[in-house]
Amino acid sequence: MAKKIDITDKLSFDENPVLVIRGTEYEVNADATTMLEIMGLFGNKPETEAAMLAYEKMFSEKDRKKIEKMKLPFKDLMVIIEAAMNLIQGADEESGE
Repeated sequence: MAKKIDITDKLSFDENPVLVIRGTEYEVNADATTMLEIMGLFGNKPETEAAMLAYEKMFSEKDRKKIEKMKLPFKDLMVIIEAAMNLIQGADEESGE
């Protein structure tokens, strides 16, 4: 019989993290596959192109439309993308609550 190891207790199964901007919540797609794809983008594409592709992968179309309605300057959009990536990687421990 093959050896079996149950790792269920080692996995978090957490819900997606959320960014809050002006009181509105934006869910960040944080699954491992998405994060690996995003990491690959930054290794193979110019930073601006990679950032926009990452933005499309991290946020739903609905949330992207809400963000776009804010008419943010590019610098502020990059802050949102960076904050979302930090949430996915667990680098931002601020809960906002």
